[in-house]
Amino acid sequence: MKNALPLIALLFVSTVLLSCAGGKSQPASPIETLKTYTKAVKQKDVETMKLLLSDATMKMNELEAQARGIPVDDVIRNETLFSEHQRTVKWRNETINGDLATLEVENVSGIWETVPFVLENGAWKIDKKGFAQRLMQEADKSSQELDSLIDQSRQPPPQ
Repeated sequence: MKNALPLIALLFVSTVLLSCAGGKSQPASPIETLKTYTKAVKQKDVETMKLLLSDATMKMNELEAQARGIPVDDVIRNETLFSEHQRTVKWRNETINGDLATLEVENVSGIWETVPFVLENGAWKIDKKGFAQRLMQEADKSSQELDSLIDQSRQPPPQ
């Protein structure tokens, strides 16, 4: 086993050098990132899940953990994009626009939700903070539309 250690180290260094020598490689696509995330959720591999989340999402999770007085790993483990008991995860409509991307994912209720991604340090990351911001924007828009309808109903009828 002692003799195997230098061989393993040599193989590792060779692999790293070969991957660097090939020039700039394409990052894994958002779909590939989602597939890896799905496997990590099913295997309860929180460390891999963390690597696939954007920096802004990790900061958001850390703030939530702090506010709730629980470890950040618990927040990440409990707030996945789908149920860990969901047998299949379906996706469609991958859209990449510069450093941002979206992918529609079917939730356990059969509803398609848009999941945002951001390109950080050459890798596509799931941007749950962007997802939360989009939900808030949609709620604000609905609230504004409701306010407008209420205002219209208060107007006296034309004479």
